Amino acid sequence: MSVWYSFPSHCPITDIFPEKLGNLGLDSIVIRGDKTLDSANAQKILGYFIEEAKEHLETLEQGILDLGNLVNNTEQMNEMFRAAHSIKGGAAMLGYSSIQKTAHRLEDAFKILKENPLQVDQKLESLFLKGYDLLQILIDKLPGPLGLQAEEANAIVKKGEPTFAELQSHLNYLLDQKKSTPAIAATSSISISVRDILKQMLQLFKQEETSASRQQLQKLILSLSQLASEQQKWQYLVKNAQSALANPKHSYRTLAPVIIKELKQASDLLEWGRGEEITVSQELQLLATAKLPQILITLEPELVASTLLQMFNRQQVSQLVQLLQMRR
Repeated sequence: MSVWYSFPSHCPITDIFPEKLGNLGLDSIVIRGDKTLDSANAQKILGYFIEEAKEHLETLEQGILDLGNLVNNTEQMNEMFRAAHSIKGGAAMLGYSSIQKTAHRLEDAFKILKENPLQVDQKLESLFLKGYDLLQILIDKLPGPLGLQAEEANAIVKKGEPTFAELQSHLNYLLDQKKSTPAIAATSSISISVRDILKQMLQLFKQEETSASRQQLQKLILSLSQLASEQQKWQYLVKNAQSALANPKHSYRTLAPVIIKELKQASDLLEWGRGEEITVSQELQLLATAKLPQILITLEPELVASTLLQMFNRQQVSQLVQLLQMRR
């Protein structure tokens, strides 16, 4: 009894791994219709299969053990993908479905990793090694006296199903993590910008209280409002800080510890992706809603001048005079 195998013309003889004839009850194999192999030659081809499969296994093992470094190396990832693909292809031509399926699962996993370089963690490496071990067990059964028995092979494949399911699941998880990385990076960038602005504000708070420094602080607060524009709670906090700062009745000594602390804590929450947890303290709310100082001015110029000198410092009065002259 003979069985026909149809292989592509470019397929080298060492890439063809026939089924052990004795296991199939066959006495010959016909390849491409022009060569008939007896059992002895079929055993030689099986030997080629085992020899090359073990070379591919070595490639896979070395690669998996250094997966974290190889994941960004396209050439080496392609080599690992081809190793799994070659074992799968040879096993498929021979009818070793258990080896074919197992190699195919590894091939699919390597394809994902090849096309989407991920951050390899210990769990991913461990799952790849477990999948590799299953493939190695199947191939190591081939040279034995009984070869790879179907019942035993099916049991090994069934045992490995949870491993490959978990491998696929973890790859999907890492893919999702990678997709969210740009958003995390953007938030981290915002947090860095906030810290830089807060450092500038802190330096101004340490200086003498002047209308010029207060204006600079207001500009910096305005810069903060332009960050994370989609974060409503962050925007509400910044608005309260802006209102508190606009009230000249509040000294820097009063404003600084409250504003700096709350903005810093809020920027940390943004960086951690927890912007919805941002709150405005009661203390800042009171500072923000405090009434601005009001004065009553008569129409008598001398009394106006006297009142203004009582309410404002010399620099503020000077600025007021300049503004009045500009509006004349």
